[in-house]
Amino acid sequence: MEAIERLSLVLWRERELLEDLHFRLEVEQLVLSSGRSTWLAHAARDIDSLLAKIRETEVLRAVAADAAAASVGMADNPSLAALAEAADEPWSTILDEHRQAFVAVTAEITTLADSNRHLVSAGYRSARETLLSLGDSTDGYDAAGTATAEPMRYRLVDRSL
Repeated sequence: MEAIERLSLVLWRERELLEDLHFRLEVEQLVLSSGRSTWLAHAARDIDSLLAKIRETEVLRAVAADAAAASVGMADNPSLAALAEAADEPWSTILDEHRQAFVAVTAEITTLADSNRHLVSAGYRSARETLLSLGDSTDGYDAAGTATAEPMRYRLVDRSL
């Protein structure tokens, strides 16, 4: 198998993994948006697991890219754009299409991850504010845990949390 063909196969695998990451980030966003945190830890574990696979694939890509670079007379650690320029057709077009797809999916993933980070931060702030509004007072109980006769104060609690 030709070195550039092997690189293309690794790039296809990496693109599939990135598309899967995009999907899983969308699922995480839906969970965050719904306000139902039951599946949030599961969604986060799925993403972490997938990121580990992507890192492994990036190592394979680096090795395949170095082999492809050597096959066209380039130095190690070439950019995908430089490889596309140096390769003969049809590989030049194929590698350029991979590069364009990576740019597009990376932009989408970055936007989605930033949005999810914002949703998590907003949820954290909301929960923190609610807890702070409750105060750290133990009104109504003494040190032994016995109820006291102090009057109860009403507090506003947002039950949608």
